[in-house]
Amino acid sequence: MRRYLPLLLVCLLAAGTAAAASVRSAWWWLAAGPLLASAVLGCRDLLQRGRPVLRNHPLVGRLRYPAEREGARPGGGTAREPFDGGRETYEYLVPSLRPVEPAGEPPVVRVGGPTCSQPYDMALLNVSAMSFGALSSRAVLALNRGAALGRFAQDTGEGGLSEHHLRGGGDLVWEIGTGYFGCRGEDGGFDAREFADKAALPEVKCVSLKLSQGAAPGSGAVLPGVKVSAEIARERKVAVGETVVSPALHRMFSTPRELVLFVARLRELAGGKPTGFKLCVGSRQEFLAVCAAMVAEGVTPDFVVVDGSEGGTGAGPAASAGRLGMPLTEGLITVHNALVGVGLRDRVRIGASGGVATGRDIVTRLAQGADYTNAARAMMRAVGCVGALRCHTGACPAGVATQDPLRARALHVADSARRVLRYQRETVRDAVAIMAAMGVREPAGLTPGLLVRRTRSGAVRSYAELYEWLAPGELLAGPPQSWQADWKAADPDSFG
Repeated sequence: MRRYLPLLLVCLLAAGTAAAASVRSAWWWLAAGPLLASAVLGCRDLLQRGRPVLRNHPLVGRLRYPAEREGARPGGGTAREPFDGGRETYEYLVPSLRPVEPAGEPPVVRVGGPTCSQPYDMALLNVSAMSFGALSSRAVLALNRGAALGRFAQDTGEGGLSEHHLRGGGDLVWEIGTGYFGCRGEDGGFDAREFADKAALPEVKCVSLKLSQGAAPGSGAVLPGVKVSAEIARERKVAVGETVVSPALHRMFSTPRELVLFVARLRELAGGKPTGFKLCVGSRQEFLAVCAAMVAEGVTPDFVVVDGSEGGTGAGPAASAGRLGMPLTEGLITVHNALVGVGLRDRVRIGASGGVATGRDIVTRLAQGADYTNAARAMMRAVGCVGALRCHTGACPAGVATQDPLRARALHVADSARRVLRYQRETVRDAVAIMAAMGVREPAGLTPGLLVRRTRSGAVRSYAELYEWLAPGELLAGPPQSWQADWKAADPDSFG
């Protein structure tokens, strides 16, 4: 309650000086006037619904968090960054001298391979994985209602399938992490029966198996004890107030072959809903081993979500952020090429997650091989996050990343949901407009040749020239020399 003390003090001073002006001298109005105006402004901050920071920190929030603006668009708003031709390196998308009219309806991507009986039409931009626990119940609900209004999907994060994910009516990608929260047995392992019961819910459209810790690979997620409320403890089947550390490894598989078979088992338990996995690529050889297992077993995931090491995580150790794993560009191109090389790209959709915020980001990732994108940080901004970097303390000033009910209540769900909807809709609209300016109506028309980079040497090369792009089935028919060593070492029964 200390955050309300400045307003209380201003109100007391305003009342005192107003009384002095009435009883002693009119000169006191020189002090009473500004104080009364400040008190009225503070009370307005406390009662308004559009800016949760001001509800939690009346008056003071205007000084500490001036960056928050009602209705602001994450990723740059409406202003355009001028082109800087003086930089040593930069990228640009290639426009067409024969542009086309933008598509009337935003394109969607059909997710679901040949063994998937309930395919799902994925939007070009969706809510990336953020757990209930890391986020407050109101933030989760606002994201879900925004997804329902805009007909896009929300990834639940690994924290489980809470009632707050289900109340808003939005489509869900249920993420299963190494802790198996939401389908966790008494021994901490995977509970197939509980998983099947929850996966059958109509709100669950896809199931995503998270390998390691997304953008911070090689470690498990961490939820500080200060954020483990009684409700979180029930959801995750852990102790109240104790820090929750997810394992770095899955207990249900230890080889690439076992991984793809477990994905197939999850799809079967989920009644044929699209099932895939998410990872930050560390080694091309390791991912090729997974592809070799797909070929050997005749089993493919319906999708693979590629996270970049530049992506954010509120759960992994800070020391590993941005230092482990491939950046999104390298990881995305690696996964795309590997699937093309083994002749399976047409069966597997690829999602891109990590630093996606603008329409240009979406188009760039599609040109690099993705089919759709996910955003986390930008979606948090849309909900009301001001980047205070206090997520791990539970003292989020905006009520977004906290389990403190008094702080969380400052976030107005309906207003935040509309902001999420507006951000997603306008960002996708930007992407569609950019595609039209490039002469492209559908995402399939975006190719590496339409993305150009100026290198430090001064050379200007398209991505079609900068990177090697495999032909369908090329790895099986005879890999090029640059891929031979990794393909030869790829073992479906060992990650290496």
